[in-house]
Amino acid sequence: MKKITITSIKLKNPLLFFKLSLASLQVVRQIKKTNVLDFKSQGIWTLHYTMTLWENEGEIKDFARQGGHLAAMKKSAELASEIRILTIDADKLPKWKVAKKMLKEQGKLYKY
Repeated sequence: MKKITITSIKLKNPLLFFKLSLASLQVVRQIKKTNVLDFKSQGIWTLHYTMTLWENEGEIKDFARQGGHLAAMKKSAELASEIRILTIDADKLPKWKVAKKMLKEQGKLYKY
């Protein structure tokens, strides 16, 4: 069984979208250099989501602890009012509606 990470970030205000976009660009560049099996993102206004599919949890941790992702995590308190994270076992990414429901009900919530 593979690993999926679903995340959401709720921005403190809409003007922070531009800073989020810059950080996201670095994260996407980093993710393209990994062995990620699938990646999706979507968002509007102050709420943004990502889903990634990995072979195992070790790959998730390696990705999260370096490069653009690590830099973005360090800025999260200045950008976000909350972040939710959920890692599940599955072989393919779920539909957005299902992913958002799982994230809301089971995700770990970080408030800033």
